[in-house]
Amino acid sequence: MSAVPQNPLNPPVFEIPDPPPEFGQDGGKFYRHYDALAQEIDDDMTSGLKEQLDGMLIFAGLFAGVNTAFLALTIPLLSADPADDTNALLAQNNAILMQLVAGRNDTVPTDGILPSAAFSPSHDIFTINALFSLSLAFAIISSFLAVLGRQWLVYYRKRGGGGPDRQRWEQLRRFLGAERWKLEPILDDVLPSLLQIGLIIFCASLVLYFRHLSPTISLIVGIPLYVGLAFFVGSALCTIWDKFCPFQSPLSHLLQRITHFLSWMKDSFPSAWFHLRDAFYDRPLKRVKDKVFVIIGQVRLLTAAGLHISYSGRPEESLELLQAIALQRVICISDDRVALLNAIANIFSIRSTAAIERFWNDPALQDRFEELFRNSYKDLLQLRNPGVNPRDMAESARRLYCGAVGHIALMITLDDEWSTLVALQIDMLSLHMDTRLIPNELVLDSSSDLIGATLASGFIRYARDCHDPSDPAVQTIRNHLTAYSSAIAKCSNRRFLSIFAWTIIQSPLDKDDSRSVYFEALTKAYRGLVP
Repeated sequence: MSAVPQNPLNPPVFEIPDPPPEFGQDGGKFYRHYDALAQEIDDDMTSGLKEQLDGMLIFAGLFAGVNTAFLALTIPLLSADPADDTNALLAQNNAILMQLVAGRNDTVPTDGILPSAAFSPSHDIFTINALFSLSLAFAIISSFLAVLGRQWLVYYRKRGGGGPDRQRWEQLRRFLGAERWKLEPILDDVLPSLLQIGLIIFCASLVLYFRHLSPTISLIVGIPLYVGLAFFVGSALCTIWDKFCPFQSPLSHLLQRITHFLSWMKDSFPSAWFHLRDAFYDRPLKRVKDKVFVIIGQVRLLTAAGLHISYSGRPEESLELLQAIALQRVICISDDRVALLNAIANIFSIRSTAAIERFWNDPALQDRFEELFRNSYKDLLQLRNPGVNPRDMAESARRLYCGAVGHIALMITLDDEWSTLVALQIDMLSLHMDTRLIPNELVLDSSSDLIGATLASGFIRYARDCHDPSDPAVQTIRNHLTAYSSAIAKCSNRRFLSIFAWTIIQSPLDKDDSRSVYFEALTKAYRGLVP
């Protein structure tokens, strides 16, 4: 899954990709960049986790050895010393012998109860051993989970059979499963936190043990331990004030989550309090009981649904959904112009509404896409490519982005998600129509998906903003229809034929349809649903 190495002395010619007829059918360009990016992400995650788990195993082994040494000293204190019984019996024998030597016949008083029978460990000794044993248990369970985590990572990186396509999507499903089941937070936060808790318990038991022996020694040993604990807690608190603070740890991550939860509670608590007061004070008791029964019924339904899910299993992601997620990963992470442009070109091949909504329903991707759209012309204008006019290349890239924006806007169905495209629509509509439409001399060399998307995106403004047939942009679209019609001879794409036919019928824009009806007709035509 690694990328093909390039010769730096003979770099490839940079060109703006054309949307492929189907996803990934661009000569392997997008897959080459995606495979390299996915390999880099997986290597970065697994190598970091493996190093951490290896360090945990080494430290847990040393820590368990030290802990066991102290337990060897403190566990005998929980039981009576056999020497005490021996000393007591010897003392009684000595007393009898002394009487015999002195010639006395009186009875020697003896204690029939041996010290071991009346022995009971002190509270301090019991606490010290309990803490030492608990810290040893944390060390053992953390080392066991570290070994188990290494096995999880081996399975995650294990390659299955089949060709590269099957391996690619199988690995992406494993990546989504690792994200869904929080593999990295568990190995990165939970396991180290167990070992750190065990270490803190060991330090506490160590101080108690030395205090049992000598308070002075306990104070000398405890001062550096208290300072280290204070530094640990203080470094975790610093991450709340500065999220880019390098002192990251499981404790800092926990404190950040607690802070977010408290912030959420601060905003949500008043309304929740009013609901509780409504339910238990303002309503009759009978209605409260009915509410409780309804909640119990809902819990039963949820339990039955959970059992059904556990028996039936979770369905796998569809291929189109995996393709949309692959595009999302490249756009959000990559900085390579070629990889980004190939990803934008493959957006046109996502024709499933659910997949395109999954692709767009990510705030990070929306911000990244808007940034790329606004900088596409300027970035490529600075690029020097032998034999290619930088301005023509920059305009082609901007048309590609405009077509992608139109494709996304006409494929999603939720108004909330459409509202996230407003900023992009404003930027796109600020451009002249000639810059968004394909020049006449380039139409025959362009794909039908790009032609249809640029043509349909020109009518979005009339569906959402205005319905004015006198707009000069209308004449621009009409002038391009003749050149666009030349693509019909080489295209058998139903979606392109549908949007082209609808454009000819609706191009006068003199109908009295409302914006919603007009936009719905435009959406159906773009999706190929118009007969």
